[in-house]
Amino acid sequence: MQISLTAEGMFGLNWQRWKSLIDAAEEAGFYGLYYSDHFVFANGPDTDSLEVYTALTYLADHSKRLHLGTMVSPLSFRDPVMMARQAMAINELSGGRMILGLGAGWNEREHNMFGYKLVDIKARMDRLEEGLKVVTQLTRSESPVTFEGQYYQLHEAMLSPHSNQPLRILIGGSGKPRNLLLTARYADVWNVQGVTPDEVRERNVQLDDLLIKEGRKPSDVKRTLTRSIVFWRDDAELDKVANAYRRVVQIPLPADNSEFARVVKENFGALTGTPEQIVPELKAYEAAGIEEVMLQYLPVDGLELLEAIAGGLLPHFQ
Repeated sequence: MQISLTAEGMFGLNWQRWKSLIDAAEEAGFYGLYYSDHFVFANGPDTDSLEVYTALTYLADHSKRLHLGTMVSPLSFRDPVMMARQAMAINELSGGRMILGLGAGWNEREHNMFGYKLVDIKARMDRLEEGLKVVTQLTRSESPVTFEGQYYQLHEAMLSPHSNQPLRILIGGSGKPRNLLLTARYADVWNVQGVTPDEVRERNVQLDDLLIKEGRKPSDVKRTLTRSIVFWRDDAELDKVANAYRRVVQIPLPADNSEFARVVKENFGALTGTPEQIVPELKAYEAAGIEEVMLQYLPVDGLELLEAIAGGLLPHFQ
């Protein structure tokens, strides 16, 4: 199983920190470095963050092997045509390492703040499906595309250049029926959150059946997992990681390190513990069919957590 990081930019990610994170992740041997696409926290307060496609362009040009992408870009405030064009350009620049993660949108606060219409769940999913049709046709077709939808229209539209390595599309979610159906129809990568290994196994079977019905093979869609993490090998490393979290996380965290780990696990659903605790948990996900885990990197203002994971977790999966 491949081990990657997902940077959560709303925790204070600026250019200096992003550059340091890229260099450290590349040197340590992580498979990928992804970036969430938000303006602000759901509840505030607000801190520095980088615009995701600008940040990924820099990452593509300043790394040689890290896979990269959006986790995920909401169709509720992103235009699918411009997004497809940007993603294709980054894919070409990176030599085919770009993954375009797409979602329906959920953060009400950022939509209200900037005047984007989130709409109800059904309309949101309808818009997502239309956007997926637009993006996949534009990025996969060598001929002009015409499309007439409720939300988007194309008239003999064509984007180029197409990379020799096609742009991969990722769809994220918890595995509800429509999410799985859209994944089977349009995605190259499926990302799941908030589920147990048994639930992963169950949803993988459902996705396999849907892929076959769509005329595709189960192996056509890579299975990935996103989880937050608090990881340490000894008390000194726990102290460093805990202090890194305390600098950026916007909820009260206990001064006692053992209580800190419990609170982070409860609030963020984090994998929490030492190699002896976390490696078996990840191995269970691997046995259930997960091929890559994208660990949410919350303390983006430092490298303490990255160094702990690189030293104590990566060796178990290489």
